[in-house]
Amino acid sequence: MKTRILFVCLGNICRSPAADGILEQMVSRRSLDDAIEVDSAGTYSGHVGDLPDPRMRRAASARGYNLTHRARTIREDDFYDFDMIVVMDDNNYETVCRLAPERRYIDKVFRMREFTTAFPDWSYVPDPYYEGADGFELVLDMLENGCEQIIAHVTEKEV
Repeated sequence: MKTRILFVCLGNICRSPAADGILEQMVSRRSLDDAIEVDSAGTYSGHVGDLPDPRMRRAASARGYNLTHRARTIREDDFYDFDMIVVMDDNNYETVCRLAPERRYIDKVFRMREFTTAFPDWSYVPDPYYEGADGFELVLDMLENGCEQIIAHVTEKEV
């Protein structure tokens, strides 16, 4: 059975589309396309239809990731359609939980920090939008680590 994962951040132009692109590539490289499906969304609608931030696309491209996702907002159907909704920070968590159609769907919501084990000093994935190049690199480091752990989590459940 395929596990469907939705990454969520504020605008769906930095963190969540990067996580989407990273996990998609990791899934493809491991031939797990039949096991894992990925998408991303935001809690803010101001960037709907936009490509990821050019700075994130450049930083991701330098690591071999091609980010082509178009921003969208999270919607009620996502709670029915996805097995895991992975948010980047506590504000995203609170917003997504408030949008849940029923309380039981909150069990599908995870914080990315649950998977970024190589970054124990961080309780969230910081938004690099107002940061310099180092902010984008840190976020990519965190997301690569987190996506590896998500694959381990999902494939462990299937065994």
